[in-house]
Amino acid sequence: MRILKQVKIRDFHQARWNEPIIMELSVEGERGVLLPEMEDEIAKELGQIELGDIKRKSELKLPEINQPRLVRHYSRVTQEMMGSDNTLGISQGTCTLKYNPKVQEHTALDRRIADVHPLQDESVMQGILEIYYRTDFMMQQLAGMDKFSFLPTGGGQAIYVNAQIVKKYHEDMGHEGKDEIVTTLHSHPVDAAASSTLGYKIITLMPDPETGLPNWDEYMAALSEKTAAIFITNPEDTGIFNDRIDEFVKAAHEVGAVCVYDQANANALIGVSRAGDAGFDLMHFNLHKTFSAPHGSDGPGCGAIGCREKFIKYLPKPTVEEKDGIYCLDYDRELSVGYVKMFMGNAMAVLKAYMWCRSLGIDGLRQAAVISVLNNQYMTNQILKKVPGTKLYFDDGRRRMEQTRLSFEGLMEETGCGIVDVNHRLVDYGISELWMSHHPFTVPEPFTPEPCESYNKDDIDYYVEVLRRIAEECREDPEMVKASPHKAARHAPQAIPETSSREDFEKLATTWRAYVKRFEV
Repeated sequence: MRILKQVKIRDFHQARWNEPIIMELSVEGERGVLLPEMEDEIAKELGQIELGDIKRKSELKLPEINQPRLVRHYSRVTQEMMGSDNTLGISQGTCTLKYNPKVQEHTALDRRIADVHPLQDESVMQGILEIYYRTDFMMQQLAGMDKFSFLPTGGGQAIYVNAQIVKKYHEDMGHEGKDEIVTTLHSHPVDAAASSTLGYKIITLMPDPETGLPNWDEYMAALSEKTAAIFITNPEDTGIFNDRIDEFVKAAHEVGAVCVYDQANANALIGVSRAGDAGFDLMHFNLHKTFSAPHGSDGPGCGAIGCREKFIKYLPKPTVEEKDGIYCLDYDRELSVGYVKMFMGNAMAVLKAYMWCRSLGIDGLRQAAVISVLNNQYMTNQILKKVPGTKLYFDDGRRRMEQTRLSFEGLMEETGCGIVDVNHRLVDYGISELWMSHHPFTVPEPFTPEPCESYNKDDIDYYVEVLRRIAEECREDPEMVKASPHKAARHAPQAIPETSSREDFEKLATTWRAYVKRFEV
């Protein structure tokens, strides 16, 4: 007889220090370290440099604080956060918060990497240039592309650069009147936004009520001689994979459009499916998601752009090339879209992706993708089975890939508690808030968990049990849930209405300087 293991919930309570920000701890004249006086020879040489307009107009205002107070401050701050090393990252769907191997972090801090200066001569930068070159080759194999650039520092910038390449390509080819971009509602919003900033008219396809995917007839009606490109995320943020994607690409090519694949949601596809095999011309990976470099504020990002042969000449400069065993930077690129980032972009993200790929190998990469899908299949089934008030939209029997967009619509109707309330209560269980979806909410009360390959069955069972308990609390004591979090370092944030006036936004202060100015502290 099989004995089911009971899920034990941890008794979480976060530290609350009411810690001031570092600028408020500043004491005039206090020092944490005493730097040696600048040598006369260096001071003289620096004094001869003409800084012009870039010279500061005012003194740099940095916090003045001694070492013990500094250590205490940041120790307390780390206790008031939920980093990926002390909680489950399953909640953050579309973000792929997987485990970041610590050997990669240590290697990135090695002085032979960390101390390389981008203005060094190429002859003494051969190590990092070779890593770029080899990572380029590995990405080509995984994407079915002919060349990569690692200069964009995130997915949004990668999409914008790809839109620039589309524009440059049509100008170079003498194509006139191509001023429209076709995308889908459940593709990343930046696909439309980045293209719009370049002056393109955006045509957004709505999801089919049954499948959640764009309707084929509507797609064909949207294509025309005016179509400059299609920008499509696949799988979309619902977790649904468009298995007719090659047909979408073929149809776009027939009207002379460039096909751009937003492959930020690639964790289910590495070693399984390739953008190039579907016929795409341009695409991007997020090294800070799929390839294990930390995501978001935890580390520098990299939106790695891949392209087919005929688009290589438009890639941003410099590119890393190899000639007779020597690696070099190619700045002589006449048709390039130009500079998009200083020097070589975020080298640490490239290094970590390189190490991750080398450590796993192609079989390991494919296994990671398969496990991420398996985890999501299990998690989705358990949530719908055990968490009351949940619902799956676009439920035509099609399986989800690495993530699933679910709905707490039933919970809201039954208890008056919705996804925002569940999010605040999740923090009391030591779990970061659920990723909802991009506005506008196309699914009522949405949440999009993503249990990538870093989590095992126990992790997923724990996560589902927490959601189940919160759903029960919504029925038994909805006011308690609405007043949460109760055990966190912060209180429930005040929501700013979408109809806010200018005065509401003037209450916000996103920098210390703005805070001082607005509140006269």
